[in-house]
Amino acid sequence: MFNRCMSLFSRLRPHVNSRTPRVTAGGGGRLSAGSGSSHRQQRAGSASSSSSPPKGPDTSLFVPVSVRTDLSADGSVGAELAQPLQKDKLLKLFNRFYTRKEMQKLAADQGLDARLFHQAFVSFRKFALEVSTLPADLHIILSDICCGAGHIDDIYPYFMRHAKQIFPMLECMDDLRKISDLRVPANWYPESRAIQRKVIFHAGPTNSGKTYHAIQRYLAAKSGVYCGPLKLLAHEIFEKTNDAGVPCDLVTGEERAIMDTEGRAASHVACTIEMCSVTTPYEVAVIDEIQMIRDPARGWAWTRALLGLCAEEIHVCGEPAAIDFIRELMYTTGEEVEVNTYQRLTPFSVLDQALESLDKLRPGDCIVCFSKNDIYSISRQIEISGQECAVIYGSLPPGTKLSQAKKFNDPDDPCKILVATDAIGMGLNLSIKRIIFNSLVKPNVNEKGEKRMETISTSQALQIAGRAGRFSSKFSEGEVTTMYRDDVPILKEILSQPVDPIETAGLHPTAEQIEMFAYHLPDATLSNLVDIFVSLSQVDGLYFVCNIDDFKFLADMIQHIPLNLRSRYVFCTAPINKKQTFVCTSFLKFARQFSRDEPLTFDWVCRHVSWPLAQPKDIKNLIHLEAVHDVLDLYLWLSYRFMDMFPDTKLVREIQQELDDIIQQGVRSITRLIRATNQSITNPLQTQNSKPGQTSDNSNKTADRNSPTHPRAKRGPSGDNTLASRLVREGLLTPGLLQQLQREWSKQELINQYALDTEHHDSNNKGKKK
Repeated sequence: MFNRCMSLFSRLRPHVNSRTPRVTAGGGGRLSAGSGSSHRQQRAGSASSSSSPPKGPDTSLFVPVSVRTDLSADGSVGAELAQPLQKDKLLKLFNRFYTRKEMQKLAADQGLDARLFHQAFVSFRKFALEVSTLPADLHIILSDICCGAGHIDDIYPYFMRHAKQIFPMLECMDDLRKISDLRVPANWYPESRAIQRKVIFHAGPTNSGKTYHAIQRYLAAKSGVYCGPLKLLAHEIFEKTNDAGVPCDLVTGEERAIMDTEGRAASHVACTIEMCSVTTPYEVAVIDEIQMIRDPARGWAWTRALLGLCAEEIHVCGEPAAIDFIRELMYTTGEEVEVNTYQRLTPFSVLDQALESLDKLRPGDCIVCFSKNDIYSISRQIEISGQECAVIYGSLPPGTKLSQAKKFNDPDDPCKILVATDAIGMGLNLSIKRIIFNSLVKPNVNEKGEKRMETISTSQALQIAGRAGRFSSKFSEGEVTTMYRDDVPILKEILSQPVDPIETAGLHPTAEQIEMFAYHLPDATLSNLVDIFVSLSQVDGLYFVCNIDDFKFLADMIQHIPLNLRSRYVFCTAPINKKQTFVCTSFLKFARQFSRDEPLTFDWVCRHVSWPLAQPKDIKNLIHLEAVHDVLDLYLWLSYRFMDMFPDTKLVREIQQELDDIIQQGVRSITRLIRATNQSITNPLQTQNSKPGQTSDNSNKTADRNSPTHPRAKRGPSGDNTLASRLVREGLLTPGLLQQLQREWSKQELINQYALDTEHHDSNNKGKKK
């Protein structure tokens, strides 16, 4: 037994120094030098790797791994070789070690900042005090220190060994930094770098014909790919290409349309930008709306297409503000950029007068709102005035949007007014004479995922205003104005400003990069892996890492469901609206069913969405139908990634088309639904005291700029701090709804006052009788 103990001791002892090098305030005797502070990289014209030190990680993202205290491979060897340890002495010993500044400095050089040092120490102390049998080497060292034969600093190697057990990323930080190094994304696409591509930039404002010229070259090529930002645009090019006699396939996240009856791929393909192939060779590629390369959420898709498409000619279409940046980006690949500029084909002018009243609407008018509630309110008021209007907003199915656009464009249809969100800025051909901005403030999400109410940018204003007087429509000139008088000079100022130049392009971690991270950090959650990746990632001045809040939201939602990493990653990239409760619930059920290895059949989906569905009776029903449509979209999206588990694509697409028709019927009678919704939430007392047929909507036909609920109304010294003002600024309440609430409250106050007066009068009469 003695020989076995001595052999073990001699084997363990050399692995740790009995004396840790003393560290003075001057910093001598440090271990490997690390980077504790973040390094802010300056923008450079070249994307070559910088030799600057890597930035320090955000250690708040490091989640400690639990260490078992009930196992010891050495048994009781330590206790046999040395005296038993008293816990009160150990506690004092550890607390002395914790206060040693020199130990904290040494730990910082190994990647343990103050936060991690504290967490590691608490875990180490708990382990040493609670474990039934300490490891032999640690037991002997602690015994030596307690007897005066050792120094307090001798604990450091064992402390670091424990710290690296609970924070495994400390052992592989260099590898993690290499994996998350995003400074040369052009090198991710060797097939594209192997050929010399020609880049042609078609630059011009809305309605200038820039995309038309790129598409003509695309049609004339032997093979080509069109990459657009919307399903509607991909569908439009798909249909135009086939109508021109050029076989073309369609590829979107939720749909595949192969023209060849035997399933062979066509020479041309129209796709959404996220779905383009960076390995298939083409003669011509068209990338539409290139200015979206700076989009905080989707910019990575344009970066990937621009750097990765394997085509002889890359035709890029977009705003002139992107020209200089695209040139600079192409310097990193050694490719020159040829620029073709275009002017607007039909002019538009900003009017000096605001609309101010819905009574002044004319055929061909389009009122643009940035809130669905404003759309409901305004379309209801237009219907009350005896006019008919079409409605388009982002969450409507594509078929419904096209149906409403066709209704508005049809010269024989009585519908001559359009109420829409900024969804009309792309993807729809509309015959609009005058654009009327109901507001110039909209909710925006920045790169950090923060939502704020901000005045629309020049780029956004031009994109929307450019829909007026579109070429080939019946209106040769367009007009632009606002609903409210005070907004006219603001709109003129916005449109007169130059568009902010594009300076950065988005990037996003790939599944392969996250898998490599997971190899080094097997116990980390997917959300935590992505957080650490972004924290460690290095980008040069031309790029930024896109916002990943939606990805993390979905990752946290299904973290408790047992899925392999690749499947979990795919699920978390699904394009769903996290504001829709029913969609999120369906996403969770899809993932749970998938994890059980049980196919999601057509019957299962029908039971889940309660198919068949009836016509909507009010706005709440309509919103639910839109959510069901999104759930079916989610099924189709997943069916192209997991075909065996989502097998009934054809049947689900058929009921989705039926649902689209139901939603179209509902939107056609949207004012009836709004009226039914208003009746269902009307105050009972108000209903009893109002005359038959009386409505409060007529009082809002003329825009009241003096109303305190209007976003640009004059406020008192403390007006900005009121609850109403905050709700309006944060987009949680629209000015129109607030005005309606105030009118209802005023009426309720009159009713209550009348009741009090009546009660007081009755009591007086009783007193007189007595």
